[in-house]
Amino acid sequence: MPPTTPIARSKTAALSRIVDSVGKGYVRWTSGTVAAAKAVRLANKFHRLYAVGATPAQRLTRKAHGLANALLVLYWPADADLVDWLLLATAGDGLEQEAWRLVTDKPRLTWLGYELLRHSVRGKTSWTWRRPKEEMAEHYLTLELLSGRRNEARLAGFLACLAHQPGFHGVRSQTWALFQAARRQAYQGELPGLHYVQKVSHGERLVLDPVG
Repeated sequence: MPPTTPIARSKTAALSRIVDSVGKGYVRWTSGTVAAAKAVRLANKFHRLYAVGATPAQRLTRKAHGLANALLVLYWPADADLVDWLLLATAGDGLEQEAWRLVTDKPRLTWLGYELLRHSVRGKTSWTWRRPKEEMAEHYLTLELLSGRRNEARLAGFLACLAHQPGFHGVRSQTWALFQAARRQAYQGELPGLHYVQKVSHGERLVLDPVG
């Protein structure tokens, strides 16, 4: 089988792949952007250097030899001029060319407008995404402005937009807090339902050039 790496067309797919992978030991990261016309060339470069298209069996072999494994997350919406990319890697040798950071470093990994953090679920540590504090402060200010004008139609639209953002645990918790703030400011309309992230495909497969 030829080597492949997924292309995420939605933020949810791209962010889900990161959460899934960090929990499996891919705890080093680096990121950037590339012109869409050069994205395939970049993906092939990363496969040539870091084997981002390796199969599960090849990854086990690399780990047994003390080599790091890496994967590439591509957020490439249809018709986009720029592609956001993020490399994740495990512990091990062979990836010294990049300036890696750890997902546990401060400031936290922030990508596509969301911040990665750990949280506890039934006594187990997991990973999730949330909005940065600066964005949340803007949302609370927007609530105050719309509530003060008694413009329930616009406020309802704003709450609906919040509810449709990627439904990771951290984002949902923040959205619920914003909903409660709207209620405290006398919003009487129906609150939209919160979206939960289900298991989603990490994206369509981009076939990479074989190495060697």
